[in-house]
Amino acid sequence: MSSSTTHTSTIGAIGAPSRRNTELALLAFAVVIPLFAYINVGLAIDGELPTGMLGYGCGLGLLAGVSHIVVRKFAPYADPLLLPLATLLNGLGLVVIWRLDQSKRLQQLPNFSAAAPNQLMYSAIGIALFVGVLLLLKDHRVLQRYTYISMVGAIILLLLPLVPGLGMNVFGAKIWIRVGGFSIQPGEFAKIVIAIFFAGYLMVKRDALALASRRFMGLYLPRGRDLGPIVVIWIISILILVFETDLGTSLLFFGMFVVMLYVATERTSWIVFGLLMSAVGAVGVASFEPHVKQRVDAWLDPMREYTLSQEGVVGHSEQAMQALWAFGSGGTLGTGLGQGNSDLIKFAANSDFILATFGEELGLAGIMAILLIYGLIVERGVRTALAARDPFGKLLAIGLSGAFAIQVFVVAGGVMSLIPLTGMTMPFLAYGGSSVIANWALIGILIRISDTARRPAPAPAPNPDAEMTQVVRP
Repeated sequence: MSSSTTHTSTIGAIGAPSRRNTELALLAFAVVIPLFAYINVGLAIDGELPTGMLGYGCGLGLLAGVSHIVVRKFAPYADPLLLPLATLLNGLGLVVIWRLDQSKRLQQLPNFSAAAPNQLMYSAIGIALFVGVLLLLKDHRVLQRYTYISMVGAIILLLLPLVPGLGMNVFGAKIWIRVGGFSIQPGEFAKIVIAIFFAGYLMVKRDALALASRRFMGLYLPRGRDLGPIVVIWIISILILVFETDLGTSLLFFGMFVVMLYVATERTSWIVFGLLMSAVGAVGVASFEPHVKQRVDAWLDPMREYTLSQEGVVGHSEQAMQALWAFGSGGTLGTGLGQGNSDLIKFAANSDFILATFGEELGLAGIMAILLIYGLIVERGVRTALAARDPFGKLLAIGLSGAFAIQVFVVAGGVMSLIPLTGMTMPFLAYGGSSVIANWALIGILIRISDTARRPAPAPAPNPDAEMTQVVRP
């Protein structure tokens, strides 16, 4: 009789690579490309290197370096593309805002002030909030505890612009508040807070919402009592549109809820109901609200609006037509950074219509590259949702990604006259503190969820009884 002894041991889960070195290499490109663009603008405008080249490069590099160190330390398994992509967009936005600051036309406008230094400060605050999210939010599932508190917080943020003495009416839209010497757009932060509420609510109610009572024309119709949530959100979005004349925020919130509802229930009928209700609400409000009606008119016939504006008729704007001319003059490859005339759009050139400057100076190729970067951010967010191990994380990641995608579509579509202009700002590119700060917080939450989703599962504890198994063979 012969015997042999076989030793078995517990094999732990193979750790996934952290990909932090990949992120660092991509961050280097995300800093070098805007720096090169900054140099290009300086040479095009003055024929010499810009004097602030060193300071701009060091400042952007410092912000990127600090954020990378924090991610490496506190979210080592996070997605390696989200931070470099956001840094690249933020850097390019700073360059184009500085380029518009050098415009003689804009400098002659009343109340002109350089916007690039303020945007750099806002970017630093956004990075600080990004760092704060990663330091304080150890586990995204903690946010689930604040589901209904988030709902109350979102409603308060949305109602703040209507408070007398606090809200501001800027070019017909009541979406701003003034605190001290700063103006803030609460809706930018409300989109994050309301996504937390939607994720927590739908995680609990998704089974009830997925039930259908009857089938009509190939669609499963939800039960009457289950229509309650979507009707409430629809009413809230319409009220925002009526009282604040803010078409963009209404589309953003309602669209985000419908996307999350579809993901939670997998019912196509919710998408159909959502589209029908949003169309009915938008058409109804546009028929009697003058500010929204004006934007619809500018979308339908921008040349007429331009002509009336040139004739001095009050209540008409030339910006939509100027933006289309900017895109047209850019052609395929653009006029070159610093060599366009998009400053003819005037005061909104660096905010609502900044995409027109990219279209003119970088051309169709540049616009496609910018939209591809946005698409990659959304794709990485959706990938994070797919990888998340808990339903709350899945819904929150898809909600934040959906909100980001809807905002990009609404802004780009408005500037390109695919849909009526909404007045929202392009994430990371456009001038505005609320937008850049809120979107850095959004990226921070996505990175925290992706770190939890990609982190390898801990190896099971070894069983002392299974340390050695003796097998006896004859």
